[in-house]
Amino acid sequence: MENNIQQRIGIGYDVHRLVPGRKLIIGGVEIPYSKGLLGHSDADVLLHAISDALLGAIGKGDIGEHFPDTDEKYKDISSMQLLKKVSDLVTEEGYVISNVDTIIQAQEPNLKQYKSQMRFHIAYELAVDEERVNIKATTLEKLGPIGNCEGIAAFATVLLIKKM
Repeated sequence: MENNIQQRIGIGYDVHRLVPGRKLIIGGVEIPYSKGLLGHSDADVLLHAISDALLGAIGKGDIGEHFPDTDEKYKDISSMQLLKKVSDLVTEEGYVISNVDTIIQAQEPNLKQYKSQMRFHIAYELAVDEERVNIKATTLEKLGPIGNCEGIAAFATVLLIKKM
């Protein structure tokens, strides 16, 4: 019997430095904090990791190739807009998102109370049910730059499915 389903897995990673004078946006949610993430766009590490995972799964490079930080039209852009563009590429390739699993590494702030909002926004933008999106958050036990509150990182894994 022939398998009529093609599956693709993608992995994404992003890290940004925390700096004063910027809003902290993670997973499309603005989080009250004394610092924000430095980047050309809104520097949403979680959405960047998910975008890279999706692009990797369809073999289309990374977000830096699609949305270079040398292009002024992406200056301060919402990473939700970038995620939507990447999601559209996934759809154009004939794939649907089976699930998204993520980990955010942040010593501060505590993200527990924001995870459900992040999940909602990401699921909405990707046009999937919320149960297909999982968000985990962890500290680094005060080890290294992230543990010293110098930055925040995120990892994402996605599974895509295409019916043949």
